[in-house]
Amino acid sequence: MTGMLARLGFAALVTFATTIGTVGTASTAAASDIGWGVYIGGGPGYERDRHRPGWGHEPRRHRPQGCSPRRAVEEARWSGLRQARVDNVTPRRVVVAGFRHGKFDRMVFANARGCPVIRY
Repeated sequence: MTGMLARLGFAALVTFATTIGTVGTASTAAASDIGWGVYIGGGPGYERDRHRPGWGHEPRRHRPQGCSPRRAVEEARWSGLRQARVDNVTPRRVVVAGFRHGKFDRMVFANARGCPVIRY
């Protein structure tokens, strides 16, 4: 820890010494442009419009946390279930019924984000 502090102090000393060296050799006309300042979030004149979109001050939009019945039917159709329709919806699962290979079949999806398949 002390070694790191020593290195940081040395770096600050070198930076300060080089700045003083340039101030001493600067011409009189340019001397008014040199100054010290610590700017966080941008340089001088940097103004952030916090009310513009994209600055993190937008209202949160509602995102459904579970598996929507429409998405479950789409997933079942992609898996080969024809004439797929929602059979039952509970807080834990979404059941989609239809036909596969000419026989009645069901697919059960977890009522969670992404509609993971529980049972074919």
